[in-house]
Amino acid sequence: MNTAISPPLVELDEELFNVVKGIDILDAVAPLNFREERDAFFASNFSRNPVFQYRKHDINVFQRKRGLFNLPVDALVDDDLATLYSDVIESYVDKIDQFKSVGTPEFLYDSLRYYGEPSEKDRRNAQFILHLPADLENGNDRLLDGDAIVKTLEAFAESEGYEYQIKLDDSLIANALVSGTTIKINNAAQVAETEVHALAHHELGVHLLTTLNARNQPLKILSLGCPVNTMTQEGLAIFAEYLAGFMTLPRLKVLALRVLAVESMIKEKDFKRTFLMLKEEQGVSDAQAFTICTRVYRGGGFTKDYLYLQGFHQILNAYETSQDFNVLMAGKVSIEYLPIISRLIAKGYLNDPELITPAVAKPANNDAIQRFIAHAIK
Repeated sequence: MNTAISPPLVELDEELFNVVKGIDILDAVAPLNFREERDAFFASNFSRNPVFQYRKHDINVFQRKRGLFNLPVDALVDDDLATLYSDVIESYVDKIDQFKSVGTPEFLYDSLRYYGEPSEKDRRNAQFILHLPADLENGNDRLLDGDAIVKTLEAFAESEGYEYQIKLDDSLIANALVSGTTIKINNAAQVAETEVHALAHHELGVHLLTTLNARNQPLKILSLGCPVNTMTQEGLAIFAEYLAGFMTLPRLKVLALRVLAVESMIKEKDFKRTFLMLKEEQGVSDAQAFTICTRVYRGGGFTKDYLYLQGFHQILNAYETSQDFNVLMAGKVSIEYLPIISRLIAKGYLNDPELITPAVAKPANNDAIQRFIAHAIK
């Protein structure tokens, strides 16, 4: 073991990991009856709001929080370590509240406290993308089904030497989801071929890769993740799609629509109103509108989805200005904590990332229009 890492630090790191084990928000907010409620919503002619069901859990909130507050962070002699561990502990206190309130009206407020809500800049970014002309879209892509998506992602993972498992899933809302080292593919997915390649760079080239790099660290703190690392991780994943040359206008428009949907959800708190806004004002198909609405209403109101465009802007700026950019791949890192993580690597507490996102290692030569659109997002 690295001599900078003392046995008490390892013990603290292990205790923190054990206290928060099982607190997985994405798993907790995944509706168990997504397809049944979708069919019922369409059968009602969009007049009956879905009633989603979620996995039962019985965590003891008081016990978990007491375990977090009892961790001996004050004994850490390194200021950067003390800051990182203290902030991660505080963020998990909020996550525990969010986890416990899934399926209740309180979940929206816990989500707002943790992720925030769209700003005026987020709204302007969304409107800019939604007003881009349709003739910039590639309409010649063939559609790939779930089996073909699995084969494409398997080939990507094998070429990069990743540890992984891929399986088809009947309950997913998204086209794909990484959980640990398992990539779940929506069995009902029909995805344009270019977007499947983007999916590979997004899910495997970033989400899986940062999981694998975090597991290779001498401490588990980067597996738990820096506070609110979602914006950085999703921004990095969208940036990987762009840098690999597979960013498409339809994909960007979906991200923009999510911003509007989150805003509507916070204001209206009515699934069918948000659905009709997407359908009637934005011309979104019924299936896509339902999926977007489910993403933002799941759990009781999940504001996470407005973060993607803002995260993309932050990561593009960091790529062009930061010498420590690759440190963002060392685990579940937040861009706000990049200086601290870099210093902890220099001091021997953490390691440089073993794996580098393929899109960063070998970027494509994006055309002028793609570069203009990417840099126009503020």
